[in-house]
Amino acid sequence: QVQLVESGGGLVQAGGSLRLSCAASGRTFSNYAMGWFRQAPGKEREFVSAIKWNAGFTRYADSVKGRFTISRDNAKNTVYLQMNSLKPEDTAVYYCALDLSTGSAIYNTPGMYAVWGQGTQVTVSS
Repeated sequence: QVQLVESGGGLVQAGGSLRLSCAASGRTFSNYAMGWFRQAPGKEREFVSAIKWNAGFTRYADSVKGRFTISRDNAKNTVYLQMNSLKPEDTAVYYCALDLSTGSAIYNTPGMYAVWGQGTQVTVSS
């Protein structure tokens, strides 16, 4: 059974940076996609970024392009989300998720992701 554990959230001032980590365990990973989503109070869960595990292809939401960078360490089975130039509107609980499909597409809809972590809070103060 796959497990995902996020870490790295916290409180930061606007303009600051944080790096989130998502450690995956429980199976051998092939060309799956690992994604980051976020959910602010009273809002729906929204896509942030995702990466294809083997190929390294990436996808970003328009709202974070140029500020966030997703990467992975295959040896550690870990995906990272480097978040720079943070804004108060980035405040949310951030979740990592695993899409078990092996095609080339990178999906931005939560329903395509089968396994979810517990979430980590990111708060950006103005």
